Parts: sequence; C-alpha cells; structure tokens
Amino acid sequence: MDRHIFNRIKAVLAEKGKTNNWLADELNMNRTTISKWCRNEMQPRIETLFQIAKVLEVDVRELLISTKK
Repeated sequence: MDRHIFNRIKAVLAEKGKTNNWLADELNMNRTTISKWCRNEMQPRIETLFQIAKVLEVDVRELLISTKK
C-alpha cells in the first residue's frame, strides 16, 4: 500500500536541530504520538499543528506538504 505523506514535522524538527522527545516535552504529549506524526502514520489535529508551529517558530504551512506542484 502506498503511504501518503501529509506533514513535514520530522523534516522541520531536523532542520531546527530538535528531536521528537523535545517536541513531546514542549507540547506535554506522548512520545509515541509524536513518533507516529513523524512517520506519517497519524496526523495531528489542526489546533495541535498550530502549537507545533509555535514551538518550532515556523509558519504552520511549513509543516504541511503542498498540494500544488
């Protein structure tokens, strides 16, 4: 089965030199949940996406894969 990639959380964390564990601590969330987001096995809620963008100091759009080529 072809897995679709919807978010760039893992890439943005790497660009910022941050880890999944750091993000889990910042958001006070389960590390397993963060890991699933990073592997695109699960997607965060829109509200959570904005929280992620805030702690990473990026525009929320940077966390998503563009639908336009």
